[in-house]
Amino acid sequence: MLRTCSVCGGIHHEDNMCKRTYKKNSYASKFRNSNAWITKREQIKKRDKYLCQMCLKENIYTYNNLQVHHIVSIEKDNDKKLDSYNLITLCSYHHKQAEMNKISAEELKNLIDIPPGG
Repeated sequence: MLRTCSVCGGIHHEDNMCKRTYKKNSYASKFRNSNAWITKREQIKKRDKYLCQMCLKENIYTYNNLQVHHIVSIEKDNDKKLDSYNLITLCSYHHKQAEMNKISAEELKNLIDIPPGG
């Protein structure tokens, strides 16, 4: 059965919910459930053509299990939480790699394609 995930806001099978946990009343948790983030997340996926940008770099078209990653984390710079230049669409594999700093912030920033006027 599919359910909405209380952690990421995505839809998962009941037995495959996100493993990440956030303090229920933490700022990050509240932000991830905000309309502003849900709207921005969708805008970024659309900007990135609903493809993982790291996979696309290797000419691989990955459009499943997409997540929007904050290049500079909310904890490090709250002012960039909705900045298009700080957000990129990644598959779950590359998102984990980015979270573990196995993909540099510079490399991710170089992949962002901001359309004119965006």
